[in-house]
Amino acid sequence: MRGSDGQRRFSQENVDWLALPYWLRETGMPMKVMQRFAALYAQGDATIPYRKSILLDYSRLLAKRRDDLDRCDEILTKKLEIYEKYLR
Repeated sequence: MRGSDGQRRFSQENVDWLALPYWLRETGMPMKVMQRFAALYAQGDATIPYRKSILLDYSRLLAKRRDDLDRCDEILTKKLEIYEKYLR
């Protein structure tokens, strides 16, 4: 859609859709899966359960990565505390 000045006008939904590939890639989702997700989206609401399943899979992967990073942070923090004791 274009405004009276001839410039394109985008809804928030359009902007969100344009930003989605960046965020999906940040989850570690491969391009092939993103393409499949987009193809399902283009097929309409009947594919919502499939799209939801894809997003849930990557949400679980993110939770696992978060847990792993938290554990790494705990280990580093403990090691830094040990070094601090030696430096006092």
